[in-house]
Formats: sequence, structure tokens, C-alpha cells
Amino acid sequence: MKTAVIEINPDWKAALKAGAKGMRQAAKSGRVQQATFSYASPELLFSEISPKRWGVLEAMSGAGEMSLRELARRLERDVKSVHRDVHVLLETGLLEKTESGKIVCPFDKVRVDFTLAQAA
Repeated sequence: MKTAVIEINPDWKAALKAGAKGMRQAAKSGRVQQATFSYASPELLFSEISPKRWGVLEAMSGAGEMSLRELARRLERDVKSVHRDVHVLLETGLLEKTESGKIVCPFDKVRVDFTLAQAA
């Protein structure tokens, strides 16, 4: 099972080290089981993964390859706005384009992981 983990981690050095460790493990095993997408702040996360983009991820999760028009139809949204959202998600790596030009979510599961704690 391939999982995408979306996290808020203001410590970019720790996030980079964790990513490097995951890449080394994947190289040893020959397969990637988890990809981590780190954001330095909630503002950055929510600017890139808006509620409408989250809806795109929900619709694509486990759906296999899908055309942009089919995705827009399922979301009951216009193709142009879905295209913009898909483009952002393609750039982040949460979605991929197939050789046939269709869109696919390469992850079986998407997990959001962050903690809100009282300021010291």
C-alpha cells in the first residue's frame, strides 16, 4: 500500500532528513511505501491544498485513471477550474499524468498529519 502523508513541519531540516531516510529505505527495498509532503505552516498547506483540491483528491483516490472531463463531471464543477486544481496537484506530486494523458492518484491512501499545541 502506497501512502501520501501531508504534514506541517516548520523544521525544514528535519523534514529534509526524514525524506532522505525514506529515499534510502526505498532504494534498499526497491519500493516506495510512503511519500511525505511537508509544509512549513498551515497557511502554506491550505493555500496549496484548498477544500476544492481536497475534493479532487477524494474523487481520484482509488478511482484509477480518469480524464479531466470525467473528473469535472463527477465533481459537478466546470472543466477549467478543475484543470487549475489538477495542475497544482500535479506539480506537488499528489496526482500524476499517465502516458495516455489521463490523471491518476498514485497513492492508495492520503493521510494528513499535524498537531495543534498550546503555545509555550
